[in-house]
Amino acid sequence: MSDHVSATAPNAPTRSTNRAFSTFAGALLAAGVLSAIAVGWWLPEDPAEPRLLWTGPLLVIGFLLAEQLAINVDVRSGVAWTISFTEIPLVLGLLVAPFEVVLAAHVVAGVGTLLGRRVLDRAVYNAGLMFMEISVAFAAAEAVKRLIGDVGPVWAGAFVGTIAVPLLASVLGLTALRLMGKGMRVAPSVRLVLQTLVVALLNTSAGLAGYEIASRGLWGMVLIALVFAGITAIYLAYSGLLREQRDLEALSEVSLRVARSGRHATGPRGPAPDSADGRAEDDDDEWQLIAERIREQLNANRVVLRLRTDPQAPMRTLVAGEPLPSSLRRDEQRLPREDAMLQLPGTQVRYFRAAEAGEEVAEALVRRDAQEALVVPLRGATQLLGAVEVHDRLSRWRGFGRADIQLLGTLASHLSTAVDNRRLLARLRHDAYHDPLTGLLNRTGFREAAAEPLRESDTAAVVRVDLDVLSTVLDALGQAWGNRMVVAAGRRLRDELGPEVPLARLEGGAFAALLVDRQAERIREIAERLRASLSVPYPVDRLTVEAGAVVGWASTTDVEAEDPDADALLQGADVAVRATNENEPLRAYAPSMGQIFLRRFQLVTQFRSALESGQISVHYQPKVALPSKQVIGAESLVRWKHPEFGRVDPDEFVPAVEATGLVDVLTDFVMDKALERVRRWIDRGLRMSIAVNLSVRTLADEEFPDRVAAALARHDVPPELLTFELTESGVMADPERALPVLRRLHQMGVVLAVDDFGTGYSSLAYLRQLPVDEVKIDKSFVLGMGTDLGDMAVVRSIVELGHSLGLTVVAEGVEDDAARDQLVGMGCDVAQGYLISRPLSEDRFEAWLHARTVQVRGARDETVLTLVH
Repeated sequence: MSDHVSATAPNAPTRSTNRAFSTFAGALLAAGVLSAIAVGWWLPEDPAEPRLLWTGPLLVIGFLLAEQLAINVDVRSGVAWTISFTEIPLVLGLLVAPFEVVLAAHVVAGVGTLLGRRVLDRAVYNAGLMFMEISVAFAAAEAVKRLIGDVGPVWAGAFVGTIAVPLLASVLGLTALRLMGKGMRVAPSVRLVLQTLVVALLNTSAGLAGYEIASRGLWGMVLIALVFAGITAIYLAYSGLLREQRDLEALSEVSLRVARSGRHATGPRGPAPDSADGRAEDDDDEWQLIAERIREQLNANRVVLRLRTDPQAPMRTLVAGEPLPSSLRRDEQRLPREDAMLQLPGTQVRYFRAAEAGEEVAEALVRRDAQEALVVPLRGATQLLGAVEVHDRLSRWRGFGRADIQLLGTLASHLSTAVDNRRLLARLRHDAYHDPLTGLLNRTGFREAAAEPLRESDTAAVVRVDLDVLSTVLDALGQAWGNRMVVAAGRRLRDELGPEVPLARLEGGAFAALLVDRQAERIREIAERLRASLSVPYPVDRLTVEAGAVVGWASTTDVEAEDPDADALLQGADVAVRATNENEPLRAYAPSMGQIFLRRFQLVTQFRSALESGQISVHYQPKVALPSKQVIGAESLVRWKHPEFGRVDPDEFVPAVEATGLVDVLTDFVMDKALERVRRWIDRGLRMSIAVNLSVRTLADEEFPDRVAAALARHDVPPELLTFELTESGVMADPERALPVLRRLHQMGVVLAVDDFGTGYSSLAYLRQLPVDEVKIDKSFVLGMGTDLGDMAVVRSIVELGHSLGLTVVAEGVEDDAARDQLVGMGCDVAQGYLISRPLSEDRFEAWLHARTVQVRGARDETVLTLVH
């Protein structure tokens, strides 16, 4: 018979649903009591008073046994429909006992069962249902008896009265479910009522058959006992199958809920603390539902779920069912270390009972206000994740059994695996969105964290901050100290911006932050503050490293896009940073910068086609020996005449070509053109060299010497007629890779020259370790010799230093006779500059040679060209 709704609903009911159910339960109790009074007054008196001595106690026992053999059928998640043997004692009571006795026996057994199971929250509803059931049963039985008189069987009224009870209970139960917010659809409701009616028919028929057999003789009681034993066995087996099914459903539901709780942290930690708190609350709600599901499945008074999903966070405690005593809640954080019930090795379930426990465990049970407890640790692959405690089974007849222990062990295993997998997944997700060195967002994480604020904000800006001293620190102190500076810089930025601002490390010493709803003046103020913070010297071991920073930013109002996203703002901030200089370390993005960026992009994408179509050519600037004025060679300089942009300065397109990895193509092109020119000179009997500039990236290419050797062989040019010019900063960018390349080139016989000498890392020790043959004095010093005695002293020192090391000294930027004469007086070897000639195209350079030089016989009987004026 469906006599009550049991278990705890997974979704906490609202106050309105609680109020509606309580009102309904109160009305049902009042109606049940009134019905009992009315039916008791309407029914005829039963003269068989002596039967009270044995029928009353037997019926109480029968109703209690029927309740204990009840089967709970899940009709919705977390709500069970109880089917029991109650029809058997009820139909017998209708046949042999008066109304008051049956009513009292049913109420005593029902209320006693509720108290034994400690299910008190629906006591009013169930009490009212009991009064109503017995009243309806006796009223229906009496009505049938009066209707059929002596025509039908004597048990016809009892049969109809008993069958009416589950129908009444089903209707009231479905009404209660709907008031609790868990109403069922019509089809499942009808199916459930029919299933309940079938069980009621079986129980009623069994009770009537037993009555008929027992009334025939004494031995009929033995037969009844055997039949009821078989029925009981069938019911118990069916109940066991249902228990296994419900256990599997519980396992599946718990695993799904754990997985669902892990979805709240799928992305990077957002900037808004409110959203993070919301995720934490959702997470706790899911774990609370898991604890409730375990409590329901084990029919327990309380379940305590202790969890530490984050190794850095304290243990969380969630309670389903009766709250923990307040004294225990105050000591929650100390319990895992001090409580005897939680100091458990392994992963097995422990069953503690107050009557059998040792002193420490008994004390722990007393603190929990529990008589018995199942406790199982939750262990991951590497650490303890928490524990599950289950307190006091809701039954006065028996405690937790083997099936409960087995189920809890399986649940704990599923929980441990699911939580461990969730922690691993969270770690992987965290790593996908965060920089491993600083813990800040990475580029992907920044894009994700910025997406929602950009959609919701009217104005926003991305600020990019570059630590511009980092490469120097890496070269001088190594990667470890460079990493320490990056970490320190990230902390300074976080301290300045606060925890709510999305902050990312993009690469190297580059950082980006998203500022929402800030005025332009406010953004500049923040940028200045960030730059000042990063420019404070960094203590490195016992050293202090001076630092600098440049800042660029782009706002949604300036970026040329209809709906700018994080990538567009990052690109604009990057362009702004590239536009900074020593005099202006802070720059805001402007649309004109976007045009510059677009132009640079076009130059890079059109570079290969420009080489093939002849837009890119090589010009030559002659080099003259001092004081003889002999033309000893030329420096090859690349030029680009673009059909749309006109003449493009090498300072604009060469860095872009280097950044995109096309510099090897450019170097090979210039080298090939230069060697062709040398070959023509050799064919004319002239022995003049060509200089080619090398990029930083080329110096790091281990295959470059092989390409040089192949080019020299292809053009049949002696290696000493090819000069490679390299900058000091280019060599020092990656000396470990550059020096082996330079040594191989030097061993081949190629001439190596240090360009722009005096502006970089110039020192005697540095110069001595490089396999170079000549140095070129930077033109800034040569141009300043006439007006600055300091520049003249630098030039003189470089000439003397070069000669002391056996190097040829070349002066760039010679633009007047006075500078040339001063260089001759210092003993400088070679001059190059506008005084001699500007860089010329190939045809014009040949014309210059014909017009400005004469052929003479050299000291070794070779043809040389000498300037005529």
